[in-house]
Amino acid sequence: MKKGRFSMEERAFIEANAEALSPKQIASDLDRDVTSVVNWIKENLGFSQKDKAEIEVANELVDKPYYKELKTQFSDEELRLFEFHFKKMWSQFKDDVFHTEEMQIIDTIKLEILMNRILRSQQDNQNEITTIERIVREEKSRDKDQRDMDLIIQFERQVAMLRASQEALSKDYKDLQARKATMLKDLKGTREQRIKAIEDSKQTFASLIKKIATDPTFRTQIGKDMEKMRLAIYSETERLSEFFKYEDGGVDQPFLTPETLPDKD
Repeated sequence: MKKGRFSMEERAFIEANAEALSPKQIASDLDRDVTSVVNWIKENLGFSQKDKAEIEVANELVDKPYYKELKTQFSDEELRLFEFHFKKMWSQFKDDVFHTEEMQIIDTIKLEILMNRILRSQQDNQNEITTIERIVREEKSRDKDQRDMDLIIQFERQVAMLRASQEALSKDYKDLQARKATMLKDLKGTREQRIKAIEDSKQTFASLIKKIATDPTFRTQIGKDMEKMRLAIYSETERLSEFFKYEDGGVDQPFLTPETLPDKD
């Protein structure tokens, strides 16, 4: 394992991959200690709290028992995409995820990756069709006695098979798309579901007042929170009513009211 300061190439690699890869993966790629990678990221990149939370989720994913199985199912590029979607979806649900919901998230991301595979296959097929059709056109443009009819027939059959494959891929894509949409609804992950959850909420101002009146524990907690707020306001009012010397040398009262004015005497 390498020791010492990071080289310019290593620093550039960390900056380019810090959000997409976990520190553990970066350390493995660079043959470095994980702690040194984490410390460098904290000192030099200054991620927001949200970014840090997502990195923690990515690290937890790598440590999960099923991650080894995911590595056998997907390519490195697909695995990075899986990790990206996983940490974003986990963050969307505010870390409030039960195990069954976690499995739903995993299955939803798998469907997304399979859909991407289909789209790539369709693009590859289309490129192949375009190439073959160009060759067939060139062959047909020759004089009849110079045309390779066997080649033309073979390529036209190949194009027909590729077009049939395109139709099958399109059908599979629509099927996966429908299954993914169903899973997102089950997870309440669509905008429509989020808005509906708010609209269906039974919490109103009247129900809050009723809860305060009928629930002694809740009422006591509300009272404690209000008293803490009152004391905090009183404490801050006193602090900000004192004279404060600013960096430019000026002296003033940040909180100036008739009550905080010093006595003229």
